[in-house]
Order: sequence, then C-alpha cells, then structure tokens
Amino acid sequence: MNPNNTYIVNPVVVRMKESSKGSIYQSIVAMGMRSRQINDDIKMQISAKMEHLDNDTEDSDTPNLDKLAVSREFDVLPKPTFMAMREIVDGKLTFRFPTE
Repeated sequence: MNPNNTYIVNPVVVRMKESSKGSIYQSIVAMGMRSRQINDDIKMQISAKMEHLDNDTEDSDTPNLDKLAVSREFDVLPKPTFMAMREIVDGKLTFRFPTE
C-alpha cells in the first residue's frame, strides 16, 4: 500500500505549497479554523437528522436502528481536518488578515 494514499491530502504537499506562499503557520491556523467550521456544520446536520427520529426507544434495551443508520452515514465522512486541507490544496480556502 502506498503511504501517500492513506491520506486524502498528502500533508507534505500542503506544507510545500503553503510555504511557497508565505508562512506555513498562517495556513495551519486558517485550516484549523476551517476545520472547526466543517465540524460544526456536520454536528448541525447530525442533530437535524436525529431530531426527526423516534425517541421512544431511549428507555428500552434495543438500539434505535434509524439512529444507527444516521450515525453510520456520518462515520464514513473524512475528518474535518483533511477536508480543510483538501480545500486549501484545491484553492477553495483563502484567508486574509484584517487591516489595522
């Protein structure tokens, strides 16, 4: 198995690309902020889908299969960090500093 295929984005490629633009640390901060935004969006989507499901089985010993299906649907998503890295490599994520 090729180690470059284990990640959605090769971190070395991100580092080389962003260091050519300026400070890699600025890019890391931007990716971290974007990663948190993506994570919050995913949490909101999960909550919206879960609230429409029947909550009667909370007291029973049997699992709610509908909730398990929703949970598995979101389990296959890539990690928010890798999604943010992919956005920066694809040129979809840009950032700027506020003017003083």
